[in-house]
Amino acid sequence: MSPACHPVDDAIAFGPFHLFPEQQLLLEAGKPVRLGSRALEILVALVERPGEIVSKMELVARVWPNTIVVEGNLKVHIAALRKALGDGRDGNQYLVNVPGRGYKFVAPVVHPKRPAPLLPMLGAYPHTCHIPSPLTRILGRKDIVETIINKLSESRIVTIVGPGGIGKTTVALAVAAKLVASKKDGGGFVDLAPFADHLLVPSALATMLGVAVRSDNPIPSLIAFLAGKQMLIVLDSCEHVIAAVAVMASELLEGIAGLHILATSREPLRVAGESVQRLPPLKTPASSDGLTAAEALTFPSIQLFVERTSERIGAFRLTDMDAPLIADICRKLDGNPLAIELAAARVDAFGIRGVATQLNDRFRLLTSGWRNAPPRHQTLMVTLDWSYDFLPEIERVILRRLGIFVGYFDLEAASKVAASGAVTLWDILSGVANLVDKSLVSADVGSTVARYRLLDTTAAYARKQLVDHGEFEQLARSHVEYYLGLLERADALATLQRDEDWSIAYGDHIDNVRAALDWAFSLSGDPVIGVSLTIAAVSLWLQFSLMSECRRRVNLALESMKCGPNGGRRQEMQLLNALGVALYSVGPSPESRTVWTKVLEIAEELGDIDYQLRALWGLWFVCVTGSNHRSGLSLAKQFSILAAKTTDPLALFIGERLIGTSLYFWASNGVHDATSISC
Repeated sequence: MSPACHPVDDAIAFGPFHLFPEQQLLLEAGKPVRLGSRALEILVALVERPGEIVSKMELVARVWPNTIVVEGNLKVHIAALRKALGDGRDGNQYLVNVPGRGYKFVAPVVHPKRPAPLLPMLGAYPHTCHIPSPLTRILGRKDIVETIINKLSESRIVTIVGPGGIGKTTVALAVAAKLVASKKDGGGFVDLAPFADHLLVPSALATMLGVAVRSDNPIPSLIAFLAGKQMLIVLDSCEHVIAAVAVMASELLEGIAGLHILATSREPLRVAGESVQRLPPLKTPASSDGLTAAEALTFPSIQLFVERTSERIGAFRLTDMDAPLIADICRKLDGNPLAIELAAARVDAFGIRGVATQLNDRFRLLTSGWRNAPPRHQTLMVTLDWSYDFLPEIERVILRRLGIFVGYFDLEAASKVAASGAVTLWDILSGVANLVDKSLVSADVGSTVARYRLLDTTAAYARKQLVDHGEFEQLARSHVEYYLGLLERADALATLQRDEDWSIAYGDHIDNVRAALDWAFSLSGDPVIGVSLTIAAVSLWLQFSLMSECRRRVNLALESMKCGPNGGRRQEMQLLNALGVALYSVGPSPESRTVWTKVLEIAEELGDIDYQLRALWGLWFVCVTGSNHRSGLSLAKQFSILAAKTTDPLALFIGERLIGTSLYFWASNGVHDATSISC
């Protein structure tokens, strides 16, 4: 009988599958399913007795005749078989484990009376290749694919590192597709995601290669099988079994000269000779202002969003109106391909604007992954759960506590805010370093002080974990207290540093200050500390000319002081002073005059000469810019008299300049005998 066809009685059908035991072939919807010979033999044994329990002993005796094997080998092949069948996906169930007894095939089985299609045997190909083909077009990764190919020519092991959903597997498959033909013995792909037991890692590779395992340690058998071969092995999703992968990779590379390994992981393997390639997000526009459709489509993140949306909505076309919205979506999702694909999958239900609006609750929104995607890529929440669940407990605590930060933070901030209870300073230092390795924290070491940040999606997940663990309020208070202390120290140093040095030192903190103020004035916050932080932050707003934001924040603080306990007249005076300065950008107005008059009143009440001078200067400015030069000159005189009491040379100098300027404006506006004005 020809090996390319089968007798009619040979076929066994269940669900979308046809099994041909004689040919050792499994088809799904007419296409071959890549499955190791031992996993296929297990399937045949179970399908021959549908509905019956087949003991583990029977299965081992059939698949490994006259061989002593450990039960773990059987588990590896059962896991591979379940994955190939999609067992448990979309409600389909084929295999049931009967604890302590064996396995049972539970799907309906039929024997169709028709010949199987003519198909070449899998072994007929010139290369042994168990590497799946990418199902979708790869975008924005051409250069990095070439970079990895070049690295593999210089190093025998390359690890693609990046956070969940960044596209590590997609890039690895693209690299393998280009390289495998150059390998005399082809290549292989092992998805390690289903294997939680470190001991099963070598067995998973052995299953893919079809290597018989006759001991508890399959690595010698693997080395013997691969000896003299030239192959590329792709080890996918190594992060949760990384120690076992590192040991196996080291031993294989040492024993097999022609072997190259391409691994994907959320952290490096840390083995000798390893070259690490960190996978960045897809490029996204820095700003969406005025972005046209043509300009937007030059960015891979937007290309991906548009392509996935078009697959669901055939008539979809990117317009100039939608381009800025989609750019904002991609930027908020950190250029993460999985998150972008999940967002695009919701356009048919909510529209572009609806998706953009609902991103604040991204974990509820982004839940429609491809049905044939790995379970960890079905929703954004599950993707992040995958990373979080495999962290040591101390790193879970640190990650969720770091979620309180918005934007960049440094090690000092992390230590002061996140170190408490069982978490020590040393835990923070080592934990941050480990989380950087695991692609959960981004590091920028190019500046004077190393700074760190969580990508927006990771930060949102970490904050959710903080809330779920009942720690958010405690961390939010620590966060506010840290930035209050930082800005109070910064204000004291402001006169000792040049403006540009001050801006560099404290400019990165502005997003965290905003977040701290938002919490302080929220329903669950503490407006008393919020008032203090607002006063301390004034220098920050003014340094960056954020006058509108300064006015809004100060007015909020002043309003809160009317509604509850407050720090008294001094804090009110400080806030009003800041409001008066922020009103300079508006120009002379009744509001400015009212504010500075109030500052002067409180300063006189408190006997604070410094703030009296500030108020007189503010009132003088309102008068001069409003062409009220007579009042301006009077205020300049008051300033000069008060400055004389301080013996401060700068105050005296300013007083003289105010009088001189008032006289100049007076003369310029038609009073020619300016000398007649008493000074």
